[in-house]
Amino acid sequence: MALRQRIARLAQAYAPHEHRPLDGYLVAMGAFGTMAGALAAAARISGRPVPERPGLGDVALVSIATHKLSRLVAKEAVTSPLRAPFTRYTAPAGSAELHEEVRDEGSPVRHSIGELVTCPFCLAVWVSTALTGGLVLAPRLTRLAATALTATAASDFLQMAYCIAKKHAERD
Repeated sequence: MALRQRIARLAQAYAPHEHRPLDGYLVAMGAFGTMAGALAAAARISGRPVPERPGLGDVALVSIATHKLSRLVAKEAVTSPLRAPFTRYTAPAGSAELHEEVRDEGSPVRHSIGELVTCPFCLAVWVSTALTGGLVLAPRLTRLAATALTATAASDFLQMAYCIAKKHAERD
């Protein structure tokens, strides 16, 4: 039996009442493994040292930058052209974010990419892996980009706090 048929049977047994694109997820997992492997190979080939224990400052910087970049890619209006081949706009979500639905037509790979690019939680592992690899391969540039993303995330929270404070002051 062909692999594709086996995966289709597995998907049907796994979720008989809902379409789950397991073959698309396998492709996404393979792509992630390839990215992680390429980063590891690039670090080895470049001879750059891999820290035994990342510094707490780098962990905090990458964590906040991961949060911001994941939301930027998955939710913000400005990045909707990147998601458009895989999603459909449904409504605004406030604070410059959008609600989008994953397109059901097309291949399972297209569907799984749609799920990935609309989920900041799903994207976070990809983003954090890329940023962590960047700390090894291009630490100065990665820290600079992560600093800009972290400052933007802090600004977002300050903007929201300002709006809440303003609404509270207008009620009094």
